[in-house]
Amino acid sequence: MGHFTGRAGGKRYGVVRQAFAGGRAEKLVAEELGGADYVSLNLYRLGSGARLKPCEMPEEKVMRFVLELVPE
Repeated sequence: MGHFTGRAGGKRYGVVRQAFAGGRAEKLVAEELGGADYVSLNLYRLGSGARLKPCEMPEEKVMRFVLELVPE
């Protein structure tokens, strides 16, 4: 498990990343610091390729967040 702060979309987030199943699955949860935004996803590395599963939010929001996230 790892915790770090980062910036995405002009906002600052506290981010927690956890690996499961020997690194074949990951969970990422990000909460906006001083705000209400929240991002949560699971990533599964399958034999057929990686599978992204956002947690109750649009995949587009999750993809944009991941691509823009810059750790501090």
